[in-house]
Amino acid sequence: MRRTITLLSFVLLAIAAQAQQTIKLPEPNMKLNMTLMEALELRHSERTYGKREIQPEVLSQILWAACGYNRVDQGKITAPSAINAQDIIVFVCNSQGVFRYEPKEHALTRVSKQDIRTAVAGRQAFAAEAPLSLVLVSDHSKFGSHQNGAARMGMIDSGYVSQNISLICTALGLNTVPRMTMDSDAIRMELGLDNTYDLLLNHPIGYPAK
Repeated sequence: MRRTITLLSFVLLAIAAQAQQTIKLPEPNMKLNMTLMEALELRHSERTYGKREIQPEVLSQILWAACGYNRVDQGKITAPSAINAQDIIVFVCNSQGVFRYEPKEHALTRVSKQDIRTAVAGRQAFAAEAPLSLVLVSDHSKFGSHQNGAARMGMIDSGYVSQNISLICTALGLNTVPRMTMDSDAIRMELGLDNTYDLLLNHPIGYPAK
């Protein structure tokens, strides 16, 4: 019996290790043809998406713009953050599973092999058509002793990151829309998130449908 339990433990550990695979992203290309003023002028919400996949080099630009390190020596990111908590976690959801963005390493860590885009879409089926969705989650533990304001600060911080995503998608010729609708319970269960984590927004992303 003990041998069976030990063997099972090894199997579970192996599965967990495989699920936690880390993938280094390409360095983000900082050269864009669109200016900030043009991106602000053209930014709009779009709910239709083509089937073309988002390539790693493009995903790298999106995630860096969302909340990547722009002052590495100071540990600061592209998005403002209440008390510099950097509480917003960006989860990348596609047909290959779910990946957590690690800003410091500019890398992805696989946290699930399940395609949860339908859960991210919730009752708005159009969102599941996007090849990629980003889920923005606030980790309230990052606020330390400021827990009384954690919910409000998390919502504000997610708005900063969401706007960054909207602008970089515009600059890259991608369609997106910020959304609150999603099956939070299903996502929380799949990702193993307790109530410390607040699921706030999501962004389906794709190239324009032809």
